Amino acid sequence: MKHWMRWLPGLDTLRRYEAAWLRHDVLAGLVLAAMLIPVGIAYAEASGLPGIYGLYATIIPLLVYALFGPSRILVLGPDSALAAIILGVVVPLSGGDPVRAVTLAAMMAIVSGTICILAGVARLGFVTELLSKPIRYGYMNGIALTVLISQLPKLFGFSIESDGPLRSLWAIARAILDGKTNWAAAGIGLGTLAAILLLQGYKRLPVILIAVVGATAAVAALDLATRYGVTVLGPLAPGLPGLAVPWIGPADVIPVLIGGCAVAMVSFADTSVLSRAYAARLGDKVDPNQEMVGLGAANLATGLFQGFPISSSGSRTPVAEAAGARTQLTSVVGALAIAFLLLVAPNLLQHLPNAALAAVVIAAAIGLIEITDLKRIYRIQRWEFWLSIVCLVGVAVLGVIPGIGLAIAIAIAEFLWDGWRPHSAVLGRADGVKGYHDITRYPDARQIPGLVLFRWDAPLFFANAEFFKERALDAVAKSPTPVRWLVVAAEPVTSVDVTAGDTLAELDEALHAQSIELCFAELKDPVKDKLKQFGLLAQLGENCFFPTIGAAVSHYLEVHDVEWEDWEDQTKR
Repeated sequence: MKHWMRWLPGLDTLRRYEAAWLRHDVLAGLVLAAMLIPVGIAYAEASGLPGIYGLYATIIPLLVYALFGPSRILVLGPDSALAAIILGVVVPLSGGDPVRAVTLAAMMAIVSGTICILAGVARLGFVTELLSKPIRYGYMNGIALTVLISQLPKLFGFSIESDGPLRSLWAIARAILDGKTNWAAAGIGLGTLAAILLLQGYKRLPVILIAVVGATAAVAALDLATRYGVTVLGPLAPGLPGLAVPWIGPADVIPVLIGGCAVAMVSFADTSVLSRAYAARLGDKVDPNQEMVGLGAANLATGLFQGFPISSSGSRTPVAEAAGARTQLTSVVGALAIAFLLLVAPNLLQHLPNAALAAVVIAAAIGLIEITDLKRIYRIQRWEFWLSIVCLVGVAVLGVIPGIGLAIAIAIAEFLWDGWRPHSAVLGRADGVKGYHDITRYPDARQIPGLVLFRWDAPLFFANAEFFKERALDAVAKSPTPVRWLVVAAEPVTSVDVTAGDTLAELDEALHAQSIELCFAELKDPVKDKLKQFGLLAQLGENCFFPTIGAAVSHYLEVHDVEWEDWEDQTKR
């Protein structure tokens, strides 16, 4: 029973539920529902899907995550960061058919959910940490820019046909110059956007609800849809989503798989950060692997019930917290409230203008854009800043899916480069400073005649083994005196593989040909055990391994007649 409770945190919360929490959770759930309805519809439209499916993709994930999710108040649902990814897959493949678009999006959710569940069960929750912060900023800024551009035509009341963000921007500019703007729709959209941006500092106000209700009331009261051609949502289909397996054709498999993988990466990267932040704030501890399972289960379920990929929300979770949410019962109440709307009052939102929905998405996209921290990164490490810009341009020029692929490729290249060409140094003794230090940092540092102290600042593996050998031999060649010992200061070496072990054997042979002995100082025991398995301990000899650099130096001075006086010895006289 205890094993199952680990995978179903919601049951454990229910078992420990306190009656005093109920009032807070119910009230927070009703407040949350009021925000979730317009946001869900808006993000569905932004994803190239009918608005009703945004509510389907809101109800199911809230219920499922309440059972499988470890976070007490995290809110899941349609997300602006995923809209561009979904749009980039469903629009080219659906050919304008909304039913086909929904089917493709649902299968993307199933792919994403399956990946997250398998990764969570395999305890791979750490994988999203492999993307550095500048790279995450780059692709998220690119996604935000793509989403923002995609919503501008709706904001101004016209439509365009184009492929890619930059072409869309050009088409939008031409449409505005050609006088295609519907100024009534633009007024509604810009007014809604201004209201959201101006009021968003008031955390306890349901800002989006206020702005959307105001826009809807204005359209209904002034009959703007009939008189001025302002497009509106129209009546919603009554009823709740049913179980429907989304079957796709063979030609759709690869794009949907790629899109699902991109969704899994982006959604879990955002969810893990948000989950950890709220856990720290509430004094909880969240298992990232269970978080991945919870997110995956929510995506899998919404894909089977006519929804589309979802993620956590950095805008709706604070609403739940501010409204007094204590547990995931808040999400359950919110989901039931939305279901009640679909069953009892599906026509309530029929006058909701599309321009207002576009404003909601644009406001969310603006919130995704990171500038402040990029300024800091530019000041302290410019190459990482430009790495972020490359990722942004990749998403904007190539499209979201190829752009995210580029970001992942850059992340892998960055990781390999750090290990492939790491820092190394020849060490010397600087007067007045304890220890042995990089002679390039301490130009006056003295080297012990016949002894080269060579530090390698990385694990030793197949990609850098030959480079290690080259740098070590180069250090020997540049020594100011004939070399007798090469001591590798190996404290930073955390691992060694077979290729690197063979290279160490080759280095030892090359040094022996020059009558030079290869030694190691400060080598970690697990790494030393590997060298023993590779047969290197027998080749080098146990006496070539020293616990510290100082011990290696002392033994060298005992064995060899060298004129050397340490500055510490001088000060003792």
